[in-house]
Amino acid sequence: MQTIRVWDLPTRLFHWLLAIAVVGLVITASIGGNWMNWHLRLGYSVLALLLFRLVWGFVGGHWSRFGSFLYAPSTVLAYLRGQAKPEHRVGHTPLGALSVFALLIILLAQVSTGLMSDDEIAFFGPLVRFVSGDTVALATSYHKNVGKIIVIALVVLHVVAILFYKWVKKDNLVRPMVLGDKEVPRAVVVPKSRDSAASRTLALLVLALCGGAVAWLVQLGNAF
Repeated sequence: MQTIRVWDLPTRLFHWLLAIAVVGLVITASIGGNWMNWHLRLGYSVLALLLFRLVWGFVGGHWSRFGSFLYAPSTVLAYLRGQAKPEHRVGHTPLGALSVFALLIILLAQVSTGLMSDDEIAFFGPLVRFVSGDTVALATSYHKNVGKIIVIALVVLHVVAILFYKWVKKDNLVRPMVLGDKEVPRAVVVPKSRDSAASRTLALLVLALCGGAVAWLVQLGNAF
């Protein structure tokens, strides 16, 4: 066996920070009241994290780049038939890749509609002033009644998949996402993810820019 760096530190931090923030969003939305202030803050944090991940999907470590787990439909079907390639067990599997893209899309839809939502009591998104009343109503309805359920369902499915891989396939997906390294057979020749001081500094810069963009968006809405 050989040990290789699969998940760089920025990707790992993104993963766990996003998980914590999403759980916090669900809890604060369920409690309501003054907790909605934290709901808004967590929503802005999730948006900054998602923007970071979109950028990092092009400039991050090898296995964090979208190109490393953008599989053709034929590859996904072959994987489902049990015709997996050795490298599929290194980064995201074809099914895992679908889960990642689904989560990114659904979470982007959820935070985007949240920016245009209005509870007609005390809280509203910063983009409410820039869209029509009908758009606000649709966004609010989706955010509260549809998107929330889809997010919870995808998170549950994600956890179930992790448990399935651990107990049935004997493949621990959590440990590499904590430590970054994964053991693979020596016969499998795969690249390591770049995880140097320079790449981590780049990640901080990207995150700062994404956070700044979200802060500007919020201030833009509050300026009117």
